[in-house]
Amino acid sequence: MLEEDGSRDLTTQLTVPVELVGRAAVEAREEGVLAGQTYADALARHVGCRPIAWSGPEGATFRPAATVATIEGPLATLLRVERPLLNTLQRASGIATLTRRFVEAVAGTRCKILHTRKTAPGLRAFDVSAVLAGGGQRHRLDLAHEIMIKDNHWQALARAGRTLAQVLEAARVRGVKTCYVEAESDSQMEQACAAGATRILVDNQSPDTLRAWATAARRLSPGIEIEASGGITLENVRRYAEAGADFISVGALTHSVKALDLALRLL
Repeated sequence: MLEEDGSRDLTTQLTVPVELVGRAAVEAREEGVLAGQTYADALARHVGCRPIAWSGPEGATFRPAATVATIEGPLATLLRVERPLLNTLQRASGIATLTRRFVEAVAGTRCKILHTRKTAPGLRAFDVSAVLAGGGQRHRLDLAHEIMIKDNHWQALARAGRTLAQVLEAARVRGVKTCYVEAESDSQMEQACAAGATRILVDNQSPDTLRAWATAARRLSPGIEIEASGGITLENVRRYAEAGADFISVGALTHSVKALDLALRLL
């Protein structure tokens, strides 16, 4: 993050004596959920500032005009680290805030909100940590540990002359315990249950379809999990939760998040 700004801050070098010490506050301009502390702490430590004093822990809520953190160090250093620090906190807190809204929208149901792999390139751990700060839960982080059969995999299976049951059995032999299968029809849902899928992914279907498939799947394979995704918003997420989804994965948490409005003010 610091390297993106170049090897030096020419403006600050020409305006700020190196001996000046400064103190600054990170202030909120809107309500939100705090996230990104670990990364902000690392930035401050790397440039030689004192440890950041936070107003609350990761996941704490704050109001507009609240001071969420204070930071001290050489004034020139504070000016150099200002934008990377704010970029970090604004993106992470934006993700955490949107996640919290989804979590609150399904409160009282058994449904959990999940992230997806639709994260900023190179920033998956960062984005996912912000989802967790907002109260969401972990989905698969990479392709190496869980099986997930999606629409293109169904086509690949047909071309290869293999069955879903063969693939899931091969995964279990390798010690894989989580086998997710996306279903786009009654037939695919029934095949997934018969093959021993641990979770059915219902993508881009209506709450009524999800309810019907969830009921059928749980009859065919008691204990199977149901995950909904695709086209789910704050306005309709509770309908999917009440229709029987155990999990709802929301790509918008990370791929379309609005950065929270935070500012750094010298004290």
